[in-house]
Amino acid sequence: MSMRYQAGFLTASYFPLKVPNAPTIGTASSASATSVAVTFTAPSDVGGGAITGYSAVATDSSSGATFIGTGSSSPVTVSGLTLGNTYTVKVAATNAFGTGPLSGASNSVIPVAQGQQAFTTAGTFSWIAPAGVSSISVVAVGGGGSGCLYLSNYNTGGGGGGLGYTNNYSVTAGNSYTVQVGAGGLPGGNTNPPVSNGGDSYFVSTGVVKGGGGISANPNNAAGGTYTGTGGGNGGGGANVTNPNPVGSIVGGGGGAGGYSGTGGYGGVNNSGNGLNPAGTGAGGGGGGGVQFGGGGVGILGQGSNGAGASGNADVGGGGSGGSNGNSGLGGAYGGGAGYNSTGGVGAVRIIWPGTTRSFPSTNTGDL
Repeated sequence: MSMRYQAGFLTASYFPLKVPNAPTIGTASSASATSVAVTFTAPSDVGGGAITGYSAVATDSSSGATFIGTGSSSPVTVSGLTLGNTYTVKVAATNAFGTGPLSGASNSVIPVAQGQQAFTTAGTFSWIAPAGVSSISVVAVGGGGSGCLYLSNYNTGGGGGGLGYTNNYSVTAGNSYTVQVGAGGLPGGNTNPPVSNGGDSYFVSTGVVKGGGGISANPNNAAGGTYTGTGGGNGGGGANVTNPNPVGSIVGGGGGAGGYSGTGGYGGVNNSGNGLNPAGTGAGGGGGGGVQFGGGGVGILGQGSNGAGASGNADVGGGGSGGSNGNSGLGGAYGGGAGYNSTGGVGAVRIIWPGTTRSFPSTNTGDL
């Protein structure tokens, strides 16, 4: 049996005409404080047999030290690296005849510790990208619309806030980025038109990622907020003439906040909320019951369970994905629509990193 050093590996029974060609290198990105992940494309010429695995070699740009990770397909992760050091990565393919040549080098990459920051108070803030952070994932939930006092044939439930998210968004370490958290709509009492909409929540701008504020209760429209992003869901509508619920003399359930892949539940009417305010979909908040009860909010830790819809005139909408339930009138946090003469749930924005390995709706999105 012959032995030969090839591409940084000692292989047995090496046959140079039968090993795979080099893969085509892709992008290297931070996977954790001590690891990087590299993508690549398999070689079209696999040599004398099927590829059985890949080896990724990360080289420290300062010391020249090398570290190896293995895997069966792209991407491959290389561990044991030093936080803050710079690395490039090459990849080789292996079959039964040995390991082929290394690919070209990837881009330079610095391992970055996982991190997160949540903004849960209404207002405008600045987020500064930490050292080494070049990619983030963001979720935004709009504030819930407010409810109003009963007026003849008026509707009293506010719409739930929308939820939007985007992943692997590029940022520059040390730069400042705008964060806006929408307030819940405030009740206006016996006014015409009544009350106020929930505020939009967004990162950078409403065109990057946004959870739209829910619309306040009024005689024409109490729709849920919309969203901008790669995924998300609209808020559920408050009980009004534009959603599927009938108009009654006193109506009032607030809409639930939007979900990670579906809408929030709709508010219910009068004494028969059951069936008129379904659970949210895609982990949205549930709609509130008839007369005066608030819709459920939605959580910002990633997709979980749907919020239960209220079942009658004295029930609140359940919180989706770990969000809070509605209150007797208040919309639940985050983004629940309000019921009778009450305030909508506040919105929220949450940022997690690195965005290459932590992504919504549910990939490593939980609390660290």
